[in-house]
Amino acid sequence: MRLISKLHLGFLALIATLALGILPVEAQVSREYQIKAVFLYNFAQFTEWPEAAFSGEKSPIIIGIVGPDPFGAALAETIHDETIQGHPLAIEHYAHAADVKTCHILFISQPETRHYDEINKNVKGKPVLTVTDTDSTASAAAIIRFVVENNKVHFRVNAEAARVANISLSSKLMRVAEATPGGGAPR
Repeated sequence: MRLISKLHLGFLALIATLALGILPVEAQVSREYQIKAVFLYNFAQFTEWPEAAFSGEKSPIIIGIVGPDPFGAALAETIHDETIQGHPLAIEHYAHAADVKTCHILFISQPETRHYDEINKNVKGKPVLTVTDTDSTASAAAIIRFVVENNKVHFRVNAEAARVANISLSSKLMRVAEATPGGGAPR
């Protein structure tokens, strides 16, 4: 009986240890997406869209999210009451690539990167800053790709893709970006 009690207590201790180990990982994911939310806001500040990308002088800069929203409230809190060159910021959610409507920044969550070709077809020829949550060959045509290395969030810019989308990225943004293979060097 004592052996069973000790095994039971050992099992409970193991479960408690694993549970404690999981909590910091979840908190880390939360911090990661808080940082990525700030990056998205800054991308909007350092991107110039053609006038035709907006229906009016005060129409919003729309940040679209295709697939599951990993930001929780972080992105909404980051852009709350913010404007850029007179344009307020707004968020729209799209379940699938086919649902993508007019937006200025399109964040493609990790599960949706496997549908990147379809997403790219929907935004091709439009001034949309595409941002992916993975740095993979499937998302190589995206303008900005997030990379997490050594617990730090970085981003890579494909300058050629930005040129094709008819959007200008500030030299300040390009200086802090990493170049992508075949995507041009930061200027």
